[in-house]
Amino acid sequence: MDHEVIMAGFGGQGIMLIGTLLTYAGKEEGKAVSWLPSYGPEMRGGTANCAVCVSDDSIASPVVVEPTAAVVMNRPSYEKFKNMVQPGGALIVNSSLVPDEEIRGDIEVYRIPANDVARELGSDRVANMVCLGALLGAREIVKVETVISVLRKVISQRHHSLLPLNEEALWRGYRLVKA
Repeated sequence: MDHEVIMAGFGGQGIMLIGTLLTYAGKEEGKAVSWLPSYGPEMRGGTANCAVCVSDDSIASPVVVEPTAAVVMNRPSYEKFKNMVQPGGALIVNSSLVPDEEIRGDIEVYRIPANDVARELGSDRVANMVCLGALLGAREIVKVETVISVLRKVISQRHHSLLPLNEEALWRGYRLVKA
């Protein structure tokens, strides 16, 4: 199965981190992977997105034009990517920052209050993990357990005290979709 995912938001929301985690987890599961970052003119506060491909076969191009899924963490990203998701695809929307509105009927839309859930867990900084968990609940790209196993490799040593919080945020997002 080929999964082509766009992850997008403001710089500083951890978009590149969740893209990296998905890439490492795919590699860990023996799949072909690619990760292509894209930054707006300024880093923190500007726009940031990345394209992640995870496939059982080799990947022809890391460029994603019609994603099978997208995670959008803010309004500008929602506006930019909502119509790019291919029919039958999944759109994970951070409903804490993106108002509720009607969207196409040919994709599955998951409105996840990622910032609210992150706040409940004790840190706004794990909203990205809530969304990644939701993506994995919507599409079985990799196992949540595999993402958890690569957290230690991807997150710097000085932040290892936050591993349990990140793990809980992943599971919360996953369960929100599965419920």
